[in-house]
Order: sequence, then C-alpha cells, then structure tokens
Amino acid sequence: MANEQDKLFASVDALLDHVADQDALPEPAERRRLREAGGLSQDQVARALSVRRETVTSWEAGRTEPRPPKRAAYARLLEGLADRYPAEPTEARGTADLPAPTSPDASAPTAPQTATPGVPMTVHATPAQVPPPASPATPTNAHPQTSPPKSSPPKHPEPKNLAPKQVTKQATKQAASRKPADAPSETDPRFAHGPLGVLDDDGSLYCVGGLVLDCPAKTLPELVAWTLTEAKLGAPRLHRSGKDADPLLVLTAASAELLGLPAELEDRRGLRLPDDHPVIKQLAHEDWQLTRRGFGPWARIYRPAEGGRRQCVQLAVLPWGALDERSWGATGQLPPADVAAVLGSYAQRVITPRGSTAVCGLELMTALRPPTRAVRDESGSWVSGPVPGSLTEAVDPAPPEAPMEHPVVAARYPRFHERTPDQVVDEEAYDWFRPLTDEECTAGYTHAVGLDVNMAFAAAANRLLVGLGPATQEKHPDFDPKLPGSWLVDLSHVDLDPRLPSPFTPKGVRPDGPAWYSTSTVAYAVELGARVQPTEAYVRHDSGAYLDPWYTRLRDAYMATMADLGVTTGMTDEDFLAAMAHHKRVDPGRAAVLSAIKSSVKGGIGKLRERPQSARHKHGERWPALERPTWSPHIRAELIGKARTNMHRKMTRLAAFGLFPVAVLSDCAVYLSHGPSPLDFLPYTPEGKPVPGGFRLGVSPGMVKHEGTQDFLWLASMIEDEQLNPARHIKGTDAAADGE
Repeated sequence: MANEQDKLFASVDALLDHVADQDALPEPAERRRLREAGGLSQDQVARALSVRRETVTSWEAGRTEPRPPKRAAYARLLEGLADRYPAEPTEARGTADLPAPTSPDASAPTAPQTATPGVPMTVHATPAQVPPPASPATPTNAHPQTSPPKSSPPKHPEPKNLAPKQVTKQATKQAASRKPADAPSETDPRFAHGPLGVLDDDGSLYCVGGLVLDCPAKTLPELVAWTLTEAKLGAPRLHRSGKDADPLLVLTAASAELLGLPAELEDRRGLRLPDDHPVIKQLAHEDWQLTRRGFGPWARIYRPAEGGRRQCVQLAVLPWGALDERSWGATGQLPPADVAAVLGSYAQRVITPRGSTAVCGLELMTALRPPTRAVRDESGSWVSGPVPGSLTEAVDPAPPEAPMEHPVVAARYPRFHERTPDQVVDEEAYDWFRPLTDEECTAGYTHAVGLDVNMAFAAAANRLLVGLGPATQEKHPDFDPKLPGSWLVDLSHVDLDPRLPSPFTPKGVRPDGPAWYSTSTVAYAVELGARVQPTEAYVRHDSGAYLDPWYTRLRDAYMATMADLGVTTGMTDEDFLAAMAHHKRVDPGRAAVLSAIKSSVKGGIGKLRERPQSARHKHGERWPALERPTWSPHIRAELIGKARTNMHRKMTRLAAFGLFPVAVLSDCAVYLSHGPSPLDFLPYTPEGKPVPGGFRLGVSPGMVKHEGTQDFLWLASMIEDEQLNPARHIKGTDAAADGE
C-alpha cells in the first residue's frame, strides 16, 4: 500500500513540476524587452532556436507559446538575459495613485460576466482595474495577458487537447494588422472558434480573429476526429431549415507533408489521390468516407450522421491549388494567419468555403433557400416537406434551354448538329464592337474610356422572377412578362440605332428571324415598343424571386468589403474615382476577399448550367449536376438576359445625349472622350446630378466605376487593324482572363 501511495505522490509531483516548467516564461512584453536589452534581433533568436523569425514575433506578441523542446531553450535564454538586464523596480502604489475611472458612472458596480464552460473568455478591464499577480499554477493554456491591463478571466475547464494560445484584444489586432480579421461569432458555443482553421507544420491551427489552437493530431484520421470533438469549428446555418456549415481545415504545404500527403497530385486530370494511397487507407481503416470526388484539393471526409448530428470535415489543400489565383489572388502563398483571416472574412460574410468560388456561389443559394423543411403530416408525424420559394427537386429543362449534351437535345438532333436561333436559347453576355464613324474620327477625341458596372449580374438577380418547377409547353400564347420561361418570337423588325448593339443577341447584331428568348429579353422588347406575338413558349407557372436572399447577402458582403477598402456610399464622383484608383492596394487581404465575392457571383451563375466534367461522359447521357435542384439553365438565361438588357437600357439613355458606345464586353462599355476620366464625357443635369437612368458613378451594385483608359489611336488600331474588342483590353490586360 505504501509503495502504491509513493508512486501516486511521485506522479502528482511530476505533474506539478511539468506545470511549473510550462509557466516558467515571462509575459510577452517582458520577452521583447529582454531581447532588445541584450541587443539581439528576432532573426538571431530564431536562428539560435531553429525556428522562423515569424515564430519569435508570435511569441513576443502573445499569439502563440513555444512548445517543448524549444520552450526550455527559450526559457533558458530569457533567464540569462533577465540576470544581466533585470527590470527596474517599481514602487507600490496605493489606491489613491490609481488612474481615475473613465466610466460615466464610476461608482456603479461592474456586472458579473458569465462564460460558457470550455470556451475561452477574456474580460477586458476598465482603466481602474489592475491585473492580479500571476499564479504559479496557471494552466498551460492560459497565457499571460498583454497590455493594456486586463483582469484575469474566470477559471473554466478547457476541452481535452485544446489550447487557445491567445484571445486578447491586442493580440487580435496584431494578428490582423496586415489582413482582414472578423472575430468569430460567440452566439453559438458549438462554433466558438470560428468557421475554419489553417494548420501549420508545428501543430498550430490559425483561426479567425488571431486565435491560434494547439492541434495534437499526427495523422489525418486523428485530425478529423479532433476537429469534430475538440476544435469547436463551424458556422451556424443561414436558414432555419438549412444545415450548419461543416468545419473547414486548410492544410499548408508543410502540414500536408507531415500528414503524409504528396507535394502535388500526379493525377492532373482527375485531381485526386489514388485509391491505394496510404492516407486513403488510413481513413478507411478508421471508417471515414470520402465523397465521389475522392481526395482532391477540396476533400470532404465524413461518417454517417449519428442522432441527427453531422460528422463531416472539409479540407482545402493549398499546395494542390485549392485557392485559384484568378479568384483569390496570392492568398494561397500567404502565411497561415493571413490565409485564415482572408478565408475567415469570406466565410463570415458569404459562406464557409467548400470548393471553388463557383461552388461557393451555388452552395450559397441552397444555404439561403434549402429545398426541404420539417413539417407535420396528417397523423402528426414529422416528415420532409418543400420550402416555399425554393427549388425543391431536380427538373429537366425545356428542349431549347438544354445544352447540347443533355438527353433531351440528343434525342432530337444528331450529335454534331448546330442548333439555329429558333432551336436554342442563346442568352449570353455582350461581346460587341463596331467601326468608328467618320464624325467620330474627326471630332478630336483623344481617349477611349471604359465604364464597368459593379456586380452587374448580382444586380440583375435582384427581384428577378424565375421558375421554380418544370416548364409547360404552350402554342401561340399571349406574352406575359410575369411568366418566367422561354419564348419563340420574331424580334427582327425592332429598329434601333446601328451605333448601339442589339439588346436581343450577345454579339449585338440584329436578329434575322424567329429565335428563343427568355422572359427578361422579351419584356424589354415590349418596353421598347415592339409588337410581340410568340409562336411557342415553355413557361413556368410556379415562380418566385428565388435569388433575392442570395443577392442581398452578396451585396452586403461586397459593400462591407469595399468600405474596408475605403470606398463608401455617398462619396462625390471625384472622391469615388480617387478611392477606386488605389483601393486594391489599401489592404491586399481585403482585396482578395473582394475578388472572391465577385467570382462567387459569376461562378455561381455559371454553375446553374454546369456542363459534364468527366472525360468519360458520353453524349446524351446524364451527368451528376443534373440531379441538383439548382441545375437550372432557365434561371441562368433569365438572369443574363436581364443583365444584358439593363446594360442596353443605360446605353440608350446616354444615346439621347449623343453618346454612343464603341465596344461592350459583358458589363463594360467603352466610350470616346476628350479626356482620360469618365467625368470628361458623362452627362449631368443642370443641378450637377447624374442623368437619371444612365451610367452613374458609385460603389453600389448597378452603378459604375472607371474600368480603364487608352488613347484614341490605340482604340482605332484595335478596331480597324486587329479586329479585336477594345473593351477586352481597355485595362491594358485581357479582362476575361482576369476574371472581369
């Protein structure tokens, strides 16, 4: 019995010694003072301890803490410096010497604060509060607070293996000094640490708001299990009938290597690990499953739900190109904390990334308008029922709306048949330019100026009526602008100024006979005074403004990010142009978020008519995207037709003032000008206001910004000699290649 008791006491003494060793470091501010007092640089300390300079910076900022064996060596260095450069003694002060309270009512008692067990909590002290002395038995995951002074947080047990390295206000600011950082929501304790984390090779998991967690996992199965049980990552649902967002783990090149993943994928076509890879076997051995896409740049690892609780983790592997530079810029090459900040800002304003920005744009539609909800049947039991206003089931398109690979088209035409306008809906964005007139060549124009509509396709989605169910075929119907669908109608008789593109075709040429159009386009023809008599239509009587919440969320995300970059509503035209000239250089991280938001709009719309992705697909066979309720080429056609006619409406308004575009590409129009600025040619009312209905400078969706300026001779050469669309190159680059 005595021997057993001695062993127990020895074990307890070892634990106490371990705790003492863990706390044998001065607070972060003192670490920096000691280093500087000794005349040492962070690079020198980093080389001595075989770590990166950024790691030493994090130790001195309090964002992270050194771990064995580096911790003992770092403590030895600080102890030696403290012996040589002791801190100056400070005299004890009485309460009369404390700073005066700044609260309006300093005598009022402070309300007690509550905390959720297991969730780190920081209590910010008023200037009258003084932090108590540090206890020698402070747990390892409760690190000393940095200035300004704060009171000690209440003691609460931490989850096993979970070590929040810093959650103070100052540390958050330091972590966010070079990148966007939206603090994780604290409304749901299940997701106390935000929607995602970026794992580095030292086991540090960088989360939103500068929070860093210690991750003990050494294998991928351990990492997934730890994330679901300990990490408290994820995001609450965006709709009461939707699903909570699964936690996202982003793997850097170094952490991916430590987990046994290759530096790059050998399968460049399929972009997935082979099924016999050791990591795949590890997952299978622990009963983890992968989706049909396998283990690629965006891998989803899951087990079947238990008790209604999802068991799923999303991975993004940076070295495999998970973050496309066309959408995210150089985010994939940033330090882990910066990657977490950029993706975290996007996650909190749009949606937790779960694939390309196109995938995110489409998934946002479903997250905001889920297809089903729980309802009671006649017996009082809960069953699945449709959500009003949502796309609830996959439906086949009308024949003229389907792409050529679709079974409904393959059943009608031979494989290589080129469908004519009276056989297929061709609602695409503008790609048009025209030759210069003699008057324009002799008018003394010096510049060509491009105007780009902000979030043009998102703006077109606002209040757009779309079909929510299958189409009904009708012969010789009367046109109804409230019935979304496709109409076979002859608009070749509509006579417009040849200096304007036709609003009815993507190439801007006048139609030469009957053609299929979406409701948006035919409604605009009626607005122009055209006689409209369809010979056939596929209409949808079940309809609604399905995209409204999608537009609202993306608009708010866009406006908030633009405000972060210094571009706000209410600015004068001059101030707006000046702010836009350098807004992307204000904060590269926020600029990356902005790019991702815009890419989510266009990519999400493109996903509505996703074509076959597999090289093994055979013409006329179905492909996986067709089984989604959100696969709807009809909605894409309605939206693009609305965006194109919106563009034409604005150009027609300016044409009333003698201003005609010379080129249009999607949402960019190029005009001739006597100066390099939009202010040199845009018309204004006598009161100095923009012309109603025309192009108006501003940050809001539907308003325009300066796209670029080139000289007149460049424009003439581009049109006459090279036969290229000047709108594509008005910025000096290929706008389409740049994602514009």
